Amino acid sequence: MSKKLVRFDWAMKKLLRHKANFGILEGFLSELLRFDVSIESILESEGNKQDEYDKYNRVDILVKSQNGELMLVEVQNDSEIDYFQRMLYGVSKLVTEYIKEGEPYGTIKKIYSINIVYFGLGQGKDYVYEYKGEFIGLHENDILLPTTLQRQDFKVEKVSDIFPKYYILKVNNFNNVAKDTLDEWVYFLKNSEVKDNFKAKGLDKAKEKLRYESLTEEDKKMYDRFQENRRIENSVSYTAKLEEKREIAKSLLQTSLSNTEIAKHTGLTIEQVKELRAMQD
Repeated sequence: MSKKLVRFDWAMKKLLRHKANFGILEGFLSELLRFDVSIESILESEGNKQDEYDKYNRVDILVKSQNGELMLVEVQNDSEIDYFQRMLYGVSKLVTEYIKEGEPYGTIKKIYSINIVYFGLGQGKDYVYEYKGEFIGLHENDILLPTTLQRQDFKVEKVSDIFPKYYILKVNNFNNVAKDTLDEWVYFLKNSEVKDNFKAKGLDKAKEKLRYESLTEEDKKMYDRFQENRRIENSVSYTAKLEEKREIAKSLLQTSLSNTEIAKHTGLTIEQVKELRAMQD
């Protein structure tokens, strides 16, 4: 029987930074990136700083692999219209921060930006997106390839291997049917649960080390407060969105649209529209 585990974003903040727990994050990154990831260290990043209310709308963790590659894993709970641009900014900042003044540009290491979002980012039905940037010839439609010397010096097969790689996991789009080991990780990210038959790398360690019962009393109190904050924020967000829908519906009531049409346009139920119409009559 599988049990609920602590949420991944809270674990990123409190548990996954410890060397004893590196295996959990290594497993997730290995399944997503499709090669074995070994963590050398966890570096300091802006998102790991405590804020006044200890809330976790956004949390990130910056990983340095044994190969010197940088992997920025970020969880975002609340909708941000400019999130794509912030992904770009975060990676650009890493490029400039982790090259020393005077060093040749060839020392810049590969950067991976992994973004786990719990809101509707862009338009798309899938739940895992990978950005594959290539330089394509406008006239010949050919892919620009590195020279032999560049392949030897930088250990790359394609020019795009030098540039940052972006991944987006739209967790809420997942239908809870795990068809492969990456799906098993997405299931965990969505439900904070690892089923007994899951085989994905790192999930066995997550199942062992992210159990609520395994937390210290102090960490249990912090996690309970985190959960309560999320419930309050979700309630406030739901109330604000409902009020916005109601205001739009009130305007539409002045038109010739039927209750059914107004419900379709606003997302309210027909009963809610009828109630608003009765209030205006």
